[in-house]
Amino acid sequence: MKKSLSNDTSPDSSLDPAGGFSPDYVEFIRDIKQRILTARVRAALAVNRELVLLYWSIGRDILSTQREKGWGAKVVDQISGDLRREFPDMKGLSRTNLLYMRAFAEAWPDEPIVQQLAGQIPWFHNCVLLDKLKDHQQRLWYARQTIEHGWSRNVLVHKDSPAPQPNSKSSEAVPQTNET
Repeated sequence: MKKSLSNDTSPDSSLDPAGGFSPDYVEFIRDIKQRILTARVRAALAVNRELVLLYWSIGRDILSTQREKGWGAKVVDQISGDLRREFPDMKGLSRTNLLYMRAFAEAWPDEPIVQQLAGQIPWFHNCVLLDKLKDHQQRLWYARQTIEHGWSRNVLVHKDSPAPQPNSKSSEAVPQTNET
C-alpha cells in the first residue's frame, strides 16, 4: 500500500528515519500539486476565452442578420427558445443573455480586441462593463485594469469613480466622460 500524507505507518522509502516524509518527497508532491492547480487555472481560462468568443460570435451573427434581413427584436425570443430546446442543459441561452451577446458584439466590433482583452475576463465582467460604460475607451481601460489587478465582478460593479486622469499613475490613462 502506498504511503500518503495521512496517518498510514507502513514502511516506505518516502519516509525519513524519524518517521516523517522526506524533504524530497514533500517537494515532489508539492510540485505535482502546483502543476495540477496551474493546469486547472489554465483550463478554466481557456474555457472562459472560448465561451466569450462564442458569445461574441453569436452576438455578431444576431446583429448582422437582424440588419441584413430586417428582423426585429422579437427574433431574439425565437432564437432563445430554439437554442434552449436544442441544448436544454446549457446555460446562457436566455433572451437576456442573447441581448447581452448582441450588445457585446456591437460594443467590441473587432475580434482581435475580443481575443486579446475581453476574452481574458469572465463573461459577467464583460456584462458589467456593458451596463456601466458606454464609452469604448473607458471599457478598454477597465478591461485592462481588471486583467492587471484581478478585479472581481463586485469590484467592477462598485467602481463609481471615473477612470484616472492622464497625470495619474495608471498604466494607461483614458479620456474622461460622465458615463459610469
